[in-house]
Amino acid sequence: MTDPRRQVPRTDTLLADPQLAAAGERLGRGLVKGAVRRVQQRIRDGEVAPPDAVDAVLASLPTTAGSLRPVLNATGVLVHTNLGRAPLSEAAVEAVAAASGTTDVELDLGTGRRGPRGEAAIAALVAAVPAAEAAIVVNNCAAALALVATALGAGRELVLARGELVEIGDGFRIPELLGATGARLREVGTTNRVTLADYRGALGPDTGAVLKVHPSNFVVRGFTRAVEVGELAAALAGTGVPLIADVGSGLLRPHPTLPDEPDLQSTLEAGADLVLASGDKLLGGPQAGLVLGRTDLVQRLRRHPLYRALRVDKTTLAALEATLRGPLPPVQEMLAADLEGLRARARALAARFAEAGIDAVAVDADARVGGGGAPEQPLPSAAVSLPPSFAERLRQGAPPVVGYLEGDRTLLNLRSLPPSSDEDLAVAVLDCASP
Repeated sequence: MTDPRRQVPRTDTLLADPQLAAAGERLGRGLVKGAVRRVQQRIRDGEVAPPDAVDAVLASLPTTAGSLRPVLNATGVLVHTNLGRAPLSEAAVEAVAAASGTTDVELDLGTGRRGPRGEAAIAALVAAVPAAEAAIVVNNCAAALALVATALGAGRELVLARGELVEIGDGFRIPELLGATGARLREVGTTNRVTLADYRGALGPDTGAVLKVHPSNFVVRGFTRAVEVGELAAALAGTGVPLIADVGSGLLRPHPTLPDEPDLQSTLEAGADLVLASGDKLLGGPQAGLVLGRTDLVQRLRRHPLYRALRVDKTTLAALEATLRGPLPPVQEMLAADLEGLRARARALAARFAEAGIDAVAVDADARVGGGGAPEQPLPSAAVSLPPSFAERLRQGAPPVVGYLEGDRTLLNLRSLPPSSDEDLAVAVLDCASP
């Protein structure tokens, strides 16, 4: 009897195949070699016929050398933290590709000398928020808060309402983050109520700044009281104490769909000296921490040694500028989606699935902003309802589709999915229904 191990193609023979050699140049020889060895084991186990080795290796290779996979977001959560938050616009993706090589990120091509880093992206940010005199960008909003606390509050007091000592996700808490910078927290008010007198009573020679943090991922109702930015700004006038407002979600200006969500422009107009926000939430751009406001304070942050450790790279700057200057990013399009258009998409998909023998129906559903934004603001949407078994099968498909279970059905919510992805969604569902 022939030893089955003799039928397994040699590693060097497989790697020399033109198709696998080309894949090695694109993905890396080590990655392809690992796939070859896994297929060789499958041949030994009788799962793959030796003549099919090359095809089996090609079928097992990823599309890129990285491990992250594109996912269809049918959760109805527009800014889904587990799915990478805001999807970038095509303009931003193109800008990232253009910036991925050698660029003039810190070179003035006219003079041949070193130029200011990210000048165009900063200019685009200030142009988008006219109330801001200046801006800087760091790698996320928590970094922006840490930089502000270090530069303005290290060894001094930061005055903050007790009800704004929030947890921002994954166990990270605002008081712990601020305490790690060397600032001392001066809590004022109670969990549910704080007054202007509480803030005034806390001011003293050791006050570095007054900080307001928007509690974006929860709402306190009932017997409550908060002090708005405008009230605080008026009370701090002439004291020399800066007012810092962390608005979180990155909404540039008021949005009719989200009337209670604070925005950068209105917060600065109300009197905040600096505003902080995320770039990868409602702004719809890359992960970034945005700091906008008074020129003297922004320059103070820029000159602080910690800024060098927190600044962003060229691809982030490119994506941010393209998001601000280019067409509406996907998150903004999702916010503006027409309910009747969503229903029409759901009906068309459900009809297509029903023709294939799948128990599918179009239903109304609610979507959410996500990412800690507008936690009590439902967004009317439409979804395709499928049997519950589809949730796991779709999640493990190619491409993966992430929906959600509600009762005894799987829902694929369309507000978080652009219309251009409907065909990919349909193919994924039909593939899951195939024997």
